Amino acid sequence: MIPARYSATRFPGKLMQDLGGKPVIRRTYEAAVATNLFDDVFVVTDSDIIFNEIVSNGGKAIMSKKEHECGSDRIAEAVEFMDIDVVINVQGDEPFTDRESLVKLIEVFKNDTKKEVDLASLMVEITDEDEIQNPNTVKVIIDRYNFALYFSRSPIPYARAKNVGAKYYKHKGVYAFRKQAILDFYNLPMLPLEASEKLEQLRYLEYGKRIKMIVTQSEGIEIDTPEDLERAKKIWK
Repeated sequence: MIPARYSATRFPGKLMQDLGGKPVIRRTYEAAVATNLFDDVFVVTDSDIIFNEIVSNGGKAIMSKKEHECGSDRIAEAVEFMDIDVVINVQGDEPFTDRESLVKLIEVFKNDTKKEVDLASLMVEITDEDEIQNPNTVKVIIDRYNFALYFSRSPIPYARAKNVGAKYYKHKGVYAFRKQAILDFYNLPMLPLEASEKLEQLRYLEYGKRIKMIVTQSEGIEIDTPEDLERAKKIWK
C-alpha cells in the first residue's frame, strides 16, 4: 500500500512533480511493482489527480472515503475488508525503492512463528551531527533485540557521556504491519506522545505494540522539499 496525499505542508503537490518524465508517485508505484515481492500493489489516495494518474497508466488505486490525518489511517480504511495477513507501507515520496530492505521486512513475519511482532520498520545509522540534531530527521532507539523503545525528533540518546558506543539511527518510514495492528491503530485515539512529536508510530508504542527495527544501508531519498526533488533528478539521470 502506498498512501498518497496531494497536499503536503512543506512541498504541496510534490507527488505529481516530474521525475525523469513521470510523476514521483508513478515512479514509486512502478518501483514497488517491479520488486515482484507483493501479491498486489495499490496507491491509496484522497486526490482525483493522483488516482487518475495511476489508473490511466494501468496501475491500481483506491480512493479514500474519509479524511485522514496520517498514512496508517488511510491504509487501514483500505485494507479493512481485504483477506490479507501482512501489509507493507511504502511512502509515496520514495521513488528509489530498495528491494533488499523490503525482503528483510517480509522475512521478519515469515520467521515470527509466535506472532510476537506487530510491526516491522527500517532504520539507518547516522553519524552526521547536523542530521542528528535536525528535527526533520526522526531518530529511534532500540533494545538489545532490535525492538523500538522510542522515536523522537530530538537527538536520542542524549550524549551526556561521550565515547560509550551509543549509535544514532534514523527511522525510514517504510513499515510492515500485521493487519490487526493497523486496524487497532485506526480505532484507537491519539495519545500525548504522538500529539507532541507528531509521529504516528508512537501511537503503536503507547498502546503496547511491538515494532521490530531492521538495519538497512540504503538511505534513498525522501522527497520532502524542492531541494530533495533536485537531488532525486540528478540521481535518476
